[in-house]
Formats: sequence, structure tokens, C-alpha cells
Amino acid sequence: MSPEIVQSEGKKFSSVEMVPLEKQNSIEVGEISDISEQDIVAAEGQYSEEQYKHLRRKIDRYLLPLMWLCYGIQQTDKTALGTQAVFGLREDTGLHGQQYSWLTTIFYLVYMIFEFPSNILLQRYKMGKILSCYMICWGVVVLCIGFAQNFTHLIVLRALQGCFECCISPGFILVVGSWYKTREHASRSLVFQSANAGFGIISSLALYGIGKHGAKDPNSEPWRWMSYFLGAMTILVGCICLFVLGTPSEVKWLTPEEKRMANARIVSNNTGHDRTGIKKWQWKQVRECLRDPCFWFAGINAFTSSVPNGGLTTFASIMNTSFGFTSLEVILLDIPRSAFSVLYFIAVGIITSKRSGLRLYFMICSTIPPFVGFLGMALIPNKPSNRWTKWGMYFMTVPYVISLFVAWSLIPSNTAGRTKRTLTSSFTFVGYCVGNMAGSQIFKAKDAPYYIPGVVGCAVCFGLEFAVLVAWRVVLVLRNRRLDRAIANDGLSEEERALRAKKMGEEDRTDFENPYFRYTL
Repeated sequence: MSPEIVQSEGKKFSSVEMVPLEKQNSIEVGEISDISEQDIVAAEGQYSEEQYKHLRRKIDRYLLPLMWLCYGIQQTDKTALGTQAVFGLREDTGLHGQQYSWLTTIFYLVYMIFEFPSNILLQRYKMGKILSCYMICWGVVVLCIGFAQNFTHLIVLRALQGCFECCISPGFILVVGSWYKTREHASRSLVFQSANAGFGIISSLALYGIGKHGAKDPNSEPWRWMSYFLGAMTILVGCICLFVLGTPSEVKWLTPEEKRMANARIVSNNTGHDRTGIKKWQWKQVRECLRDPCFWFAGINAFTSSVPNGGLTTFASIMNTSFGFTSLEVILLDIPRSAFSVLYFIAVGIITSKRSGLRLYFMICSTIPPFVGFLGMALIPNKPSNRWTKWGMYFMTVPYVISLFVAWSLIPSNTAGRTKRTLTSSFTFVGYCVGNMAGSQIFKAKDAPYYIPGVVGCAVCFGLEFAVLVAWRVVLVLRNRRLDRAIANDGLSEEERALRAKKMGEEDRTDFENPYFRYTL
């Protein structure tokens, strides 16, 4: 970065207009979106650290439990198909050949198609209301799966489910970015993402109860009752979200002054507040995305991590029964795996919130145990004496989700510019969808019940993901070093640089356009 650029930016952003106190105290509900960028930047220093901590605790109380519950329900709704398959779904609906695999493929195909339009809706309109309506709709779909009679019914319903579930993960990432500081992104994201396993314990116990009751009556078709239970719960939680979920400018549980404080609290992220850049789609930011290696790293990482995810969520229960366990035992054995996953999520969240520069290290390290685990499942002979060893290899796959989920938290942390962030999020989830589709298809019916070629393919993906993550971290380290060299002799104080960076963030500048933007590692 040349000194001339720094000086020219300095002339433009050398001062921030302070807003009179009378104006600050007269903000009415609904006016938060009209607050100027100068007011947001100026407001940051007008509140004490204790006030910010009190607000953060209030935000945590309202958002994190609800987001945890929503995400857990979504993951259970999406993956319950694997449990239902071992309780008669395939037989009762006459599935044969690759039809069962296509129920997962169509879900992610439609998920991918509607990903970008849904992200545009989240950018332009009230995020909380859109997410809540989507959740209620997919709850209705899950409920209807319980009434399906054949493959046609199932594939249509799974397509609709993919359409309505497509915005929950990117939506929650945007919600976290609009409420929390950069260092808090990983820990708060991992809180709700831990429901992937944490809520799995609760749902496993519930589905076990339904399955055990169904085992007493061969004609009860317990997989249908699983859909009735999950669908009704999803609809109920979706209705609650209508009144609680949202960004600072939307929610009713903050006062006008708290809304102003919430936006001021995150101004140091240098990415703007929750209403920055929502009215205009900027094509120059699209072009910037396409020449940013990190944009491609995010999508490729999502793909390589999701191929094993698609295989496991669809076929893990079937593979575990092939080890020698019963259908009910498979449900119970998933509980210790889920418990360990929650503990690992908590550990990573706490450590990354207290020490910076560790996110990508955790992502890199989390690809190694599943690589070994998948190879073990493929290479160890399928004998009754080896069933616990094989299950141990399956247990080793637990950490792989960290490489995916922590990468999602890097989107709000490292991507400035509303359009660029929206496109990066969409592309990441396209990679997620394509990976899950591929993962469900590489497990061929002719390879059942061991699926050795598919398992080996998953191991290869983790090897590729390891290389991508190393390259991603190297690029970010080099960018930060270039920033250090550029500011070493610019003649500005740290406070002046920080102020200019915040101002540019509020003006919807991208991380490339903001000469003071520092990347999170």
C-alpha cells in the first residue's frame, strides 16, 4: 500500500462528526436504520465497558439458547432420514437401488438452487422474520414426510425441505456478525453449531423411545411417528422465533438506546452494522470476490468437508448396523459421540475467544483424526470381533465438523462489504450442498452394507482439505504482514488508524478497499 493512498484516505476520513447528545437521546423505535455512519462510529466511545458487557449478556440470553435450539432441530430434521431408514422407511415406501441416496441428493440440490435467492432476501428484508417463516414452512414439510407412501412423495417433500432449510445456516452466520465482535464470532457460532451434537443427544433419546415403542408393534411404522414429532416441534419453535430472532434494528427486546449501543459495540469489526449496504447490490464487490483466493478457499473447503458429511448423515446408521449393532443400539451409541463433540466445540470456542490466531490451526488439526478414522473403517475387516474397533474408527470422525463450522465464522470476521459477504456466504453454502450431494452418491447400493469405496473417497477429501486450509492460512498471514509493512511508516497513531478503519467499514468498504483491515487467523 503506497503512502499516497494512505494520505489521500487520511484527508477524506480525518475526522468524524460528533452527534449532539439531544439527538442521541431522541432516537425512536424504527429509526435505527437511519442513524448515520458518523453517529455509529462516534457512539462507540460513549458507553462504558461495563455497559457493553451488560448488553452482551442480554444478547447472549435472548439469542444463543434460541439459535442453539433452532440449529439443533434443523440438523435433526435434515439427518433423521438415516435413523428412519433403519426403522422401516425404505421398506414401507418401496425404495430400491439408489432411490434412498437420491432423497439426500435432491435435498442439497434444491438447497443449492435456492441458496443465493434466499441470501438476497436475508440481505434486503427483516432477517429474523424471514428465518422464522422458513422454519415454520420446513416444519410443515417434515410433518408431511410422516404421511409419505412412495418414492415420489418422499422426493417431492425432501426437495421442499431443502428449499426451506437453505437459509438457516448462512442466516445465523449473518446474525452473529451483526451482534458480536470479531473475536466473539467463533465462540458464538460454535455455541449454536454445537447443537449439531448437543441437540442430537436429546433427539436420539426421543427417537430411541419412539423406535423402542414401535418395536413392540411391527405394524406401527415408528419412522412416521418420528416425522410427526420432529415436524410439530419445528413449527412450535419457528413461531417463537417470530417474536425473538433478528438483528439489532429488528428485535423488540432492546430499547432504542440499546440498539444504538449494539451497533456501536461492533464498529471495531470494520465491516459495518446490520443495515450497512442493504439497499444496493454492488457489482464491483462481486468482481472483487472472483479475484480473491479466500473466496475460492471457502467454497472448496466447504465442498471437501461436506462430501464426508453427506455420506455420514445418510449412511452412518446403516454402516453401524453392518458392524454388528442393532438399530436401537446404533441410536444409543451416537450419544457418547455427540457428547464428545459438544465438549470439543466448547473447548475450541473458549480457546479461540481468549487467544487470537488459532481458528485455522484448529481447522487444520481437525482434519487429521477423521482421515485416520475413515481409513480404519475401510481397511479393518468386518468381523464380529472387530465391531468395537470399527466403531472406534467411526468415533474418530467427530472433529471434522470444526473444519467446516469454524470456516463459516471466518466469513463475518474476514469479509467486509455487504455484497461481498453475501456472495461469499452463498458460494460457501453452494460448496456445502454440492459436497453433500456427492457424498450421498459415492455410497453406491452395490457396495452395501460396508460401502468401502465411498469411505475411502471421504478419507481422500480430508487429505485435500488439509492442503486447502494450510494454503488459506498462508495467504492471510502474508496479507497481514503486508499491512504491517504499509502502516509502519504512515505517520499515524494506532487510534487514528482504528478510527479510519471503522469509518470505512460503516461506508460498506470491502476488506480490499479498507487499507487498515486486519484478517483473523
